[in-house]
Amino acid sequence: MTIMMERQHRRNCIEKIMPFIAVLFLQFGYAVMDVLSKAALNKGMSNYVFVVYRHAVAFIVVTPFALYFDKKVRPKMTISIFIKIVALSLLEPVIDQNLYFLGMKFTTATFAASMSNILPAITFILASILRIEKIKIRSIRTQAKVVGTIATVSGAMVMTLIKGPVLFGTFGSDSQNHHNSGISTQHTIIGAVMITLGCFSWACFIILQAITLETYPAALSLSSWICLLGTLEGAAVALVVERGNYSVWSIKWDVRLLSAIYTGIFCSGLGYYLQGVVMKTRGPVFVTTFNPLCMVIVAIMGYFILAEQMFLGRVVGAFIICLGLYLVVWGKSKDYNSPSKSNIEEPVLPN
Repeated sequence: MTIMMERQHRRNCIEKIMPFIAVLFLQFGYAVMDVLSKAALNKGMSNYVFVVYRHAVAFIVVTPFALYFDKKVRPKMTISIFIKIVALSLLEPVIDQNLYFLGMKFTTATFAASMSNILPAITFILASILRIEKIKIRSIRTQAKVVGTIATVSGAMVMTLIKGPVLFGTFGSDSQNHHNSGISTQHTIIGAVMITLGCFSWACFIILQAITLETYPAALSLSSWICLLGTLEGAAVALVVERGNYSVWSIKWDVRLLSAIYTGIFCSGLGYYLQGVVMKTRGPVFVTTFNPLCMVIVAIMGYFILAEQMFLGRVVGAFIICLGLYLVVWGKSKDYNSPSKSNIEEPVLPN
């Protein structure tokens, strides 16, 4: 009896830890993606073509696993589910990623990763409007989420509008240093607007993915469908934007190919699957609350690999973002008490 209880306790601990391990893995993968993608874009690769190759790789890798592992859980495809999948493949693979990479072209990998920290705030607002997120305005945890959301957006604005002096010099060649220091305020604002619009599209994708998984619980198959349709829709966009410029479709054995393969496997195929699995138990807001870790990893890698500078305004903004996200995470943690504690009333502020 004692052995069975220990095994059950061990399983419960693993179930609690796995969502955190999954989202931490995702953020590390996204951090490497930002650095590799920026390097590929600096090599002259079209972001539209990059998105197409990325999801083509993801579809090729994920589909065999989806066909095998989802045989028993894959429901019949309906028109309603297919329309949702079409919308999903348009929101993230096409709209979000192209806007994100365009914004990165105007700024830096570190700045793009930092700006993406507004994603939890946007997701929280959308989830609240759609009543996916629990809102009780008099409760401490809800107030923590609201204050944290406001702080996150404020921190993103500070990073966008306030540059300040250089805290850390660049680590790399003089030409790359000159490139980074030459980024104008106008380009920073344009890039920030694009990244913000991309984050809004990404938040819509996460919310819709959580809704779609309720009627189509085959997470691997859903990822495969998103990657396939994302490839087709992205190719259509790329052919229109890059019309007449067929040389952009050529790819060599360099960082461009490595970036397409890596991001396709880890950030699209595996990424869509993992965030779908986590959302089934923790909800869409939880998936987005770990973005600051990506920012820290990208800042370190961007400094050493891409020779990017670190400005005071961005550090202050990043600190405000992390503080706000801590409040959001704390408020969210109270939403997932153990069953034995589910009936305990949450603290409510007096009138």
